Amino acid sequence: MPWKITDKQKARRRFLAARWKNKDSMAALCRRFGISRQCGYEWWRRALHGDPLMAERSHCTKRAATLATRWQSRVRRLRRRYRYAGAGQLWWYLQRAYPLGPWPAVRTIGRWLARAGLTRKRRRRSPAGPSVCLPSPSNAAPNDIWTVDFKGWFRTADGRRVCALTVRDQASRYVLQVRHMERTTEPAVAAQMRRLFLRYGLPRAIQVDNGPPFGGYGPYGWSTLAVGWVRLGIAVHYGRPACPQDNAAHEQMHQVLQQQTAQPAAPTLSAQHRRFQRWRRRYNEDRPHRALAMQLPVSHYQPSPRPPARLIWRYPADWILKTTDPRGRIRWAGRARLIGQAFGRQLIALRPGRHGVVTVHFGPHLLGELHAADTTAIRAVRVRAPRNSSTQPDKGGSQAPSLIPSPKF
Repeated sequence: MPWKITDKQKARRRFLAARWKNKDSMAALCRRFGISRQCGYEWWRRALHGDPLMAERSHCTKRAATLATRWQSRVRRLRRRYRYAGAGQLWWYLQRAYPLGPWPAVRTIGRWLARAGLTRKRRRRSPAGPSVCLPSPSNAAPNDIWTVDFKGWFRTADGRRVCALTVRDQASRYVLQVRHMERTTEPAVAAQMRRLFLRYGLPRAIQVDNGPPFGGYGPYGWSTLAVGWVRLGIAVHYGRPACPQDNAAHEQMHQVLQQQTAQPAAPTLSAQHRRFQRWRRRYNEDRPHRALAMQLPVSHYQPSPRPPARLIWRYPADWILKTTDPRGRIRWAGRARLIGQAFGRQLIALRPGRHGVVTVHFGPHLLGELHAADTTAIRAVRVRAPRNSSTQPDKGGSQAPSLIPSPKF
């Protein structure tokens, strides 16, 4: 049922014209116009006293008018003095400067500021994309999860800065690598991880923190490094921002590494590297762990049987394939749309849905939605915490791309 839209001034004129004809009683006339008899008599009284009923009268009470007269100018002066103060802070400043009161309410001060154009509009959030529930990572066997992080940097005795990349298998506590990195960029870390994959095989998942080079700002928080791991069939798990306790076992290993190799640090960078290698052998082959029932990590760990091979995804025939440019954009519906800088030069698929909307897929992963009404970017997928450990598929439909391992790496 459509809304009933009526011009107040025209309605009043029609009411007065009908009242002048005096064909109906006031009660019947008010019922016909959908107003109360008190309102009808008020309109009639104002008409008899010469009020043309053209303008809306203020509904402000006398007390509100008195408050505005007394406090509005003072609020403006305080706002000029405290440029970034909000309504609540200005109310506090009023109490301190004028202790007698009564003071206007915080909401009243907010309305005065908005009416004077002294407030900033709240930034509109981008529309939310679809949501998926990622499965909880399993940690039952070696190579199920590798934990990767950078140890906090320190300096050797000759002033060289040391920043060590550490990789450990979570189930067996086996330290795969402790190595100083001259650069902590994504290409440097990717090259080092590639050597580990060739030596130890591929893990099922890698757990990292949200900072660079592991985390980014696109869908799922992936960086270019993480997208490369996903292309190999490795799941990437992130801890919560500013919560190192989500990777507590790895951080505890960092503490042991700091105590036994960097207090004090070695005289030179090469000597520090030799310390790292001796410590790694001792940690894996000569240090029992309580979590392993006082056994050695080397007795539990074995390399992964999964060789490093990039996956080739085959999509259904009715999906639209697009290759992103180096900045991670595609062109759709006459506009350039940003998918994510981490997806530069990657093949993605668009699945047609309802009118003006397509879902964006990267292999078996749902990245988000593109809407024709939007102008710039994808509505990225939102990740929900799993309620249980059972695996739940992405909400992208029943169709899914098939996976074919490629011999190229």
